[in-house]
Amino acid sequence: MQEIERKFLIKNETYKQKACKISNIVQGFLNSNPNRTVRIRVQDYKGFITVKGLSNKSGTTRFEWEKEIPYNEAKKLLEFCEPNLIEKKRYEVKAGKHTFEIDEFFGENEGLTLAEIELTTEDEPFKKPDWLGKEVTGDVRYYNSNLSKLPYRNWAI
Repeated sequence: MQEIERKFLIKNETYKQKACKISNIVQGFLNSNPNRTVRIRVQDYKGFITVKGLSNKSGTTRFEWEKEIPYNEAKKLLEFCEPNLIEKKRYEVKAGKHTFEIDEFFGENEGLTLAEIELTTEDEPFKKPDWLGKEVTGDVRYYNSNLSKLPYRNWAI
């Protein structure tokens, strides 16, 4: 129940042509405390509840527990989440033996697109596609729980 992932910005939209799956996501946080984040997600017509722990120093590894829940229950739980739900479209793109999940954000986070890759170890090598940009692993501004509190639109860039 440990998640190891790295996050990157995107240089361009060529990944869209290579997507093997596309889904719509709405998610909110019942608790956005970094020590124990509790997320509710609706992805297409499935519901999920996820608990995440505090990240390690590098930001790559943390506890994660996720369980699928009935869609109608997830929709109802979204009503109890903290303000500012996250809306995004997810593109899954294969690169070598890995799959990148690229999230194109909407609403208050429009203009932000992030790629994530899950690994089995922190130093596991992986293919870096040409659309992959600057690494932002460990930059807490890019955590979805923080994007719900301080949306990308409100950043002083």
